Amino acid sequence: MDEISRLFGSIGRARSDSNSSDATQSTGSKLVLRHRLNQLMTCVDDLDSKHELHEKVIKTLDNAFLVCGKRANKPKKDSLRLHMVTWNVATADPPDDVTSLLHLSSPKSPDLYVIGLQEVYSGPLRIVSDIVFDDPWSQLFMSTLAPRNYVKVSSMRMQGLLLLFFSKLEHVPFIRDIQATYTRTGIFGYWGNKGGVSIRLSFYGHMLCFLNCHLAAHMKYASERVDEFEYIMNTQTFDCKKAPQIVDHRLLFWFGDLNFRIEDHGMHFVRSCINKETYNLLWSKDQLTMMKKKEQMLQEFDEGPLDFQPTYKFDLNSDTYDSRLYKTWFGFNGKKRKPAWTDRILWRLRPKVSLPDEQDENKVELDAKTLKQLEEDEEYPLKIRQDLYTSNMEYSISDHKPVVGIFTLELRKMYKTPLVRLQPEGDWSADIDAMVVYSPLQPFPSSTWDWIGLYKVGFSSVLDYITYTWVKDDEVAFNEEVIQVYVSKEEIPVRGGECVLCYYSNTLQCIIGISEPFMVLESKVAIEEGVLPERINGLDRTVANDEFWK
Repeated sequence: MDEISRLFGSIGRARSDSNSSDATQSTGSKLVLRHRLNQLMTCVDDLDSKHELHEKVIKTLDNAFLVCGKRANKPKKDSLRLHMVTWNVATADPPDDVTSLLHLSSPKSPDLYVIGLQEVYSGPLRIVSDIVFDDPWSQLFMSTLAPRNYVKVSSMRMQGLLLLFFSKLEHVPFIRDIQATYTRTGIFGYWGNKGGVSIRLSFYGHMLCFLNCHLAAHMKYASERVDEFEYIMNTQTFDCKKAPQIVDHRLLFWFGDLNFRIEDHGMHFVRSCINKETYNLLWSKDQLTMMKKKEQMLQEFDEGPLDFQPTYKFDLNSDTYDSRLYKTWFGFNGKKRKPAWTDRILWRLRPKVSLPDEQDENKVELDAKTLKQLEEDEEYPLKIRQDLYTSNMEYSISDHKPVVGIFTLELRKMYKTPLVRLQPEGDWSADIDAMVVYSPLQPFPSSTWDWIGLYKVGFSSVLDYITYTWVKDDEVAFNEEVIQVYVSKEEIPVRGGECVLCYYSNTLQCIIGISEPFMVLESKVAIEEGVLPERINGLDRTVANDEFWK
């Protein structure tokens, strides 16, 4: 009974502290309260229902549930689907079709696509052209996904390493804090043929990071591969207080051509296991599996079972493992490359922090950042489930086969309202000047470099706009709730079509608001002057003004 009274008193103090104006104290108090409630439940069985404390405990617990947000009306969790691909393309040109790779025929369409490539061709002429235009691989994925309403949100290229992030249009205004960077590890860190490229972002408030790596090759360099990975993890930093380093992100994906091999087993045994599909007999000698037993950092990563064929090394344009003879420096035949799972997808959920035991005399007080993390884990849970992990044997343009990982992210969104709501005002056509009306729904750091873009429905990236207008320069009227922005008729396409408007924040480096689709009408003036084809009885014919042809 004394234990109940003591805990009961602690609950009262925690409730009082939770009303403090200090955010850190409030966060810590609520967390302590949860901890105390757990302790209290172990004692409540000893409490007699007729005891004077019984009714008091019930009332206080009701209040405690309110403070901690434990009532049943919490927002529901959302399940979102993520499709990931890693593929060493061995400098090959893209295939004609990637329907199978992206599972475009699946009844469940992903919310996000993340595609990591290695050894994309990066010859001098190609590098120059890729500076001006998207590389052929990016073009292929963009042209394939854009008609299905996916937008390339971000990309990162370092020589042969390429990382692409696509999202369904509906999620784009909720993807913020986007940053991308790279780390070279080839030739003592001066060459980018090996290393890592990453994209990090906030997805409905949850900090995610995607790290695409190409690590050192050859059987004997397993330790060097781990060293390179740790170097990349420690080197890459971001301009973000919430997650300044890779390890600070709520969810991290590490994938790519990690180049770990199968040790000890001979070629005959490895190929026999592959032919019999007894892959589990090879797992214990997989170098990454072996290194995870020794390296603390690797132990924090999860990976699905390797229940698919090793993805390296194949003869080109075939499903046959390496059959060629290699010449050594002195003209002798070298060994064939042993099959291996070099291409992998792993993930890491940020470890949860536990509250210190109140009875521990040596307990360490948690800092504000850790307390905030504890509250975030409790209030906005994030779970991950892998639904598929496999290789795709259909593609043979490289000596590697692509690997696909499909995940379900179960999360509670930290926000559901975009920063800006915008819409066209009245009818739009190239015959008259137009207006955009937008309303800030939440405070955000606006800039003179913010702009509103007009896009065709099915646009492929932020830069795939028809035209744009500067928000501040072309502002014509505003109040605290509604702002009007002018768009010249000269900038509106004469052919018209179904379009959307997007507000791009230069400070946040992302789209923060998207209008509903609307029709831009064909220009009547252009039709009359014979500039546009007119549909008559199902046929196109040009309507010409007599004056136009004089």
